[in-house]
Amino acid sequence: MHIDRPIRAIVFGLALAAAIGWALTVGTGQETSDYPNAELLASGQWLAEHLDDEGLVIVDVRTDEHFDGEVVEGAVRMPWNQFQTIDPLARVGGAFVGVVRAQELLGEHGIARDDTVVLYDDVERDGGATASYIFWVLDLLGHEEIKVLDGGIEAARRADVPTSEEPVKPEPVTYQAPPEEMAPNDVIRGPQIRERLGDRYYQVLDVRSEDEYTGEAPNADWQGKALKLGHIPGAYNINYKQNWTNAEEKLLKPYDQLRRMYAGLDPSKAVVTYCHSGRRSSYTYFVLRLMGFSDPRLYDYSWNEWGSKSLYYPVERKANPLQGSAVEAVSMSRIRDRGARPSASGTSGGVSSPASSGGGATSGGGGGGKSGYISCGG
Repeated sequence: MHIDRPIRAIVFGLALAAAIGWALTVGTGQETSDYPNAELLASGQWLAEHLDDEGLVIVDVRTDEHFDGEVVEGAVRMPWNQFQTIDPLARVGGAFVGVVRAQELLGEHGIARDDTVVLYDDVERDGGATASYIFWVLDLLGHEEIKVLDGGIEAARRADVPTSEEPVKPEPVTYQAPPEEMAPNDVIRGPQIRERLGDRYYQVLDVRSEDEYTGEAPNADWQGKALKLGHIPGAYNINYKQNWTNAEEKLLKPYDQLRRMYAGLDPSKAVVTYCHSGRRSSYTYFVLRLMGFSDPRLYDYSWNEWGSKSLYYPVERKANPLQGSAVEAVSMSRIRDRGARPSASGTSGGVSSPASSGGGATSGGGGGGKSGYISCGG
C-alpha cells in the first residue's frame, strides 16, 4: 500500500521518538519478553493451530543434502540454494540471483504475493539460518506475511504437526512485486560500504566465528583461493550461533536475552550484517527484524567479496568491543513502506568505524598483526 510522503515522514518520526523514549528508560529494570515484531516468528504450536488457515503456504527450504525424506504435511519443497549463484564477473560465489529470478522461483513453487509464507529448515542445518535467507529475499521484495518456524521441522514434530513423505507440487503462479513495494535498502554491496566507512549511521556486524573475525581461521572463495584475514574495519562481532538458547534445539533466545546481547547497537540506525556468503548473516538480519531494528541490511556478497585479494578493500584484525546499554527496539513491522529509510545512495551514508581514526593500512599480503589495518588487497 502506498503511503504519501508527509504521512511517511510522520510515521518514521514517531518511530524515532519511540526509540529515544525507550532508550531513556534503559537501566530502570523494566523488561519485556515479547519480541517487538513477534509475528515474524512461528512456533511449532502456532503452526499446529493454523494448518488450515486460508492462504497459508508452508515451505521446506532444505537442500537435498539435508533433506530426510519427510516434510510438514502440505509443505512445498523449495531448496534455499536455488536463490544463490556464482557471479564470475564479480568473482563471487553464493551471490543472490536477483529480484527478477527470485520472483520467477517463487512463482514456480506456487507462492503468490498475498500468501502467508511459513519457512522452515532443520536443526542439522543451523536451525533457521537457511530459512532466514528466503525470509530476507521475501522481505527484500516487500512481501507482507512471512514467518520463520522457530526450531525447524523438529519443532513441528514436537508439536504433533503431521508430516508426509510427499511434498505438495502446486501449480505455478505469477509472483510480481510492485517496484514501489520492494525494499532495495535491505541489500548493500562492498562499494557502498567502503564509501561510508566512518559514518556513524551505519553499524557493521560480522556474524562469523571469533576466529574468522580476528583472522585466525582463514576462508577461501568459490574457486578455493585464500581470502584475506580479518574483518571490515570497525565491524563488531556477534556469532550468529549466539542467538540460540542451545546447540541441540537451536531455538531463538527470549527477547530480553537478545536485547542484552545486542547492547550497544542503535536500533534506529542501519545495521549491516555479513558473514562469508550471506547465509549466516541472513539469520542475524532476521533476528534484528524480529527485534524491531528499523534499518537492517544484508551484505550478501559478504567476505567472498570484501576478502578477495583482487580487490582493494581495507581489513583489520583487532577486535572492536560492542559496548552500551541494553537495546530497546522499535517495532517497524507495519511500516512496510521502506521509503522511510535513508536512501542507500543518500548523503547520510556511511559505516560506523571506531577504528577509522587510528592505524593506517600496512602493505603486504593478508598477514599482519591483530591491531590496526592489514593489507587492502593484492
